[in-house]
Amino acid sequence: MEEQSFQQLERLVEEITGYKFKNPDLLHQAFTHPSVPQNWASNDRMEYLGDSILGLMIAKEHYFAYPDLSSEDLTDLRSVNVDTEKLARAAIKYNLQDHLRCQIHLFKEQVEEFRSATLEYPLNSLGCINPPKVLADIVEALIGAIYIDCNFSIDITWQLCQKNKLKIHMVDNWDKTGEFECFVDGKSVAKGKSSQNKDTARNRAAYNAYELVIENLLMKTPVKDH
Repeated sequence: MEEQSFQQLERLVEEITGYKFKNPDLLHQAFTHPSVPQNWASNDRMEYLGDSILGLMIAKEHYFAYPDLSSEDLTDLRSVNVDTEKLARAAIKYNLQDHLRCQIHLFKEQVEEFRSATLEYPLNSLGCINPPKVLADIVEALIGAIYIDCNFSIDITWQLCQKNKLKIHMVDNWDKTGEFECFVDGKSVAKGKSSQNKDTARNRAAYNAYELVIENLLMKTPVKDH
């Protein structure tokens, strides 16, 4: 039964990312929680690696996409582009948790509670939801596993996570309207407004656009007009 589930996982990951693992043991490890008796290595260290790789990939993308932003602004932008809730939403979108080997008390109940909460907050809860961290860990561990399997290539890992290359452009209307407008692939997807602070308006636009952007980074959902 477990072997059949793992084969389904291999097909699912290949469908999502377009990548076929050369070493399936890495994929197995990415979906093995530390709560499981250590017949297999757990995803604990792999999640740590994936978290760092994801942060680096997004930092690199922002560095070249926004040449006029200061390091402080880039740090703020990165912080709203990677958080536990967004990654947990990515996990449940494709039911990745169904393939996780774990022995976590009430894990299924926690997942269903989170899934129900996302229906109430379809884009972002702004802290009103407490997502199970283990869901985000699955996504980060998967990124770490791909990174190792493709011989530590940041570029290959980024392409697989992103699949559809997104062109992100921020339009500065702050002097006129107090707003920034975020375009993805030429389509307006979000605005951010703050009449008091320009940086706040920019960060709000990036934050509001994030849900659409992360789905394109980790999945293959088309961006819709705002």
